Amino acid sequence: MRMTVLASGSKGNSTVIASSRTRVLVDAGLSCRELLRRMALAGEDPTKLDAILITHEHLDHIAGLAVLARRLGIPVYFTEPTHRAWVRMLTPRTTMTYAKWLDHMQAEKLARTQAAAILASPEPAELESIAAVSAEAASFDPALNRSDDPNAVLELPEDPDDCEPAPKAKADPTYLPAVEYFRAGHQFSIGDLEISPFTIPHDAADPCGFVFEAEGIRMALATDLGYVPPNVKAALKRIDVLLLESNHDLEMLRDGPYPWSVKQRVLSRVGHLSNDTTAEFLQRDYDGGAAYIVLGHLSESNNAPELARITAERAINDRMTLLGNRVLLAQQSEPLPPINV
Repeated sequence: MRMTVLASGSKGNSTVIASSRTRVLVDAGLSCRELLRRMALAGEDPTKLDAILITHEHLDHIAGLAVLARRLGIPVYFTEPTHRAWVRMLTPRTTMTYAKWLDHMQAEKLARTQAAAILASPEPAELESIAAVSAEAASFDPALNRSDDPNAVLELPEDPDDCEPAPKAKADPTYLPAVEYFRAGHQFSIGDLEISPFTIPHDAADPCGFVFEAEGIRMALATDLGYVPPNVKAALKRIDVLLLESNHDLEMLRDGPYPWSVKQRVLSRVGHLSNDTTAEFLQRDYDGGAAYIVLGHLSESNNAPELARITAERAINDRMTLLGNRVLLAQQSEPLPPINV
């Protein structure tokens, strides 16, 4: 099996997992163009991808998803809540000014008044007038999020890049060649890859990590989690290659440039793992069986790569050998060389 981390961090995440017969992309958090460029740099052929799997709907995990999936013509695997959240993010929305809302309410009031006035003896001409006013009042229906008014303001998402013709993307930005649903805790297969998704604690609709198994080798991906609950500890047993979050140094985050509200989110139990929390897992709950541990989602503002590495290596301590528990650092700016096991 092979793991190739194309990017890891708050500006975009994407990883290729491959067996001898199956290749999947986990997340597509960079533009289509950049994902294709990084796959070329890493020696990965995008035309041989069988599917895209999505951990959750945050932008740094889905930025290039629709364009890439359409370009390659491959299915996308989500949990159903994650797919719904993604569709809501990309669906064009209408906005109504306060003045237009007042006009709408006045038109409705006028229609009701005229209807009440002629209920006793309606004339044909008056009925036509009521119908016209009622039609005008119904031209915008906020409950249905629909507007027939040509002056309504549409908030359309921009195309990530020009990997495909713009008109098709704008017609339906949520169009995908195929959508498949999975559920956390329920194993499924793509080709010869057995995939076990597990729930992770993060502030998204239904976030997941994954364990991939083929030919007796097990690889796992667990990033974007605020702490390591028992189900994650159980999932990360007997893993040969582990991509694990080590997002921030506590002191650097507290003294760093983020607003206090963002710092609170990162520090929360649905935020991100600190170096210390990752080290605690590696020291107390990790079984020591991996050939490689890849530290991912390192913050560029609130962490230092060598600080993350040293903290993890101290936690692993005497279990590190020439052939086991080698610590690697996934980067935001360039792909990590492929890891073959």
